[in-house]
Amino acid sequence: MYSSATTGTSTQPRAALRPPTTVGGRAGQGPSPSPRPGASPATALRDQRALAGRTALPAHTPVPRGPEPYGLRPGADRLLRARPATEPTPDRIDPATLQTPGVRAALANISRICPAFLPRQVLRDGSRHILIAGTIGRAPVVAKCLAPQALRTEQHALLAERFHHEVAVYRAFVRHRPPIRLPRLVAADPDRCVLVLERVPGRPASRERHPVNAPTPGEVRAVLGAVRTLNLWRPPTDVFGKPLDYQLEIARFHSVGQLTDRDAADLRALLHGLAHTPLQLCHGDALLGNMLLAPSGPVLVDWEEAGWYLPGYDLAVLWSVLSGDTAARRQISQLAQSGGTVARDAFLVNLVLVLMRELRLHDVPGAGEEQRIMIRRLYDDAALARRAVRAAVGTR
Repeated sequence: MYSSATTGTSTQPRAALRPPTTVGGRAGQGPSPSPRPGASPATALRDQRALAGRTALPAHTPVPRGPEPYGLRPGADRLLRARPATEPTPDRIDPATLQTPGVRAALANISRICPAFLPRQVLRDGSRHILIAGTIGRAPVVAKCLAPQALRTEQHALLAERFHHEVAVYRAFVRHRPPIRLPRLVAADPDRCVLVLERVPGRPASRERHPVNAPTPGEVRAVLGAVRTLNLWRPPTDVFGKPLDYQLEIARFHSVGQLTDRDAADLRALLHGLAHTPLQLCHGDALLGNMLLAPSGPVLVDWEEAGWYLPGYDLAVLWSVLSGDTAARRQISQLAQSGGTVARDAFLVNLVLVLMRELRLHDVPGAGEEQRIMIRRLYDDAALARRAVRAAVGTR
């Protein structure tokens, strides 16, 4: 795969390339003797070779540059000096990462459905999922597995159900190709919670859930365009359900004190007016980390939460995490209101519930300074969303 540097043709052995040195060798040795005066070139060359065998330079001492060695054609020494010290090798997985029990179990499950899978890099070794990049033949792939420790938690049934749903979504996309870019399904084993997908070249739009540095305006427009294209698609399949029970979510946040009596009443009033509104196909977890910026456009990954939501759910998720980008939030609000009053009300209901979820995830004891700043922003955003809901109820 990698080409080697070409060496010059020489009639002399490689040892003749070391020029004579006047630097002392090992500790305790004196200075090296000079070549005999008046000696022929052949005699001088033998002397140099003998000196090279007896005298060793310390590792930290650079080899001095001498005249062009005997017997080499002009320019050959440049070719020899240009050859790298070590030949490049393809990426190989760090053996230390294979020692964790979770990764070993994941590789065993992957090999059952893809015997030719060759691991290259452990992308994630988390408490819920394990991601391993590798190849099958020459095709780059990514294997996603449910972590063994996740199956020992109280939420193991929910996590396994979501994984089965994601496998079903990718299989449905094989039959009904969506109008957006997503990884191609290679293999799947729902029983062992293993999913092998095409590895798409690209980088995440953000590696943070709430990015400090927002994507560029062009990247934001591309992401919003991909999300809107998905939301307007009506797939002819019954794979997608309704992952979110809105009445139940309002009651849950109300019971823990995140929503006041007035907030819960306002949201229920808006929901009553949205009872006959057609639902919208949404990704369900449209975080910037789940969107790869590829040369062909944004690629959406992690489809565990995909399903039918009130219009604007994906836009609400993006609005909640782009707190530092006023221009992006303005674009999202304009998209949400472009569908009229009904679309605006649906977006506001989604936004309040998404912000409540973010506060429940991040407002925990022991938060650092940066997280506390983010939490204060979330509370400010939640207050703004409550006021917008109250105003929307007053205009109905």
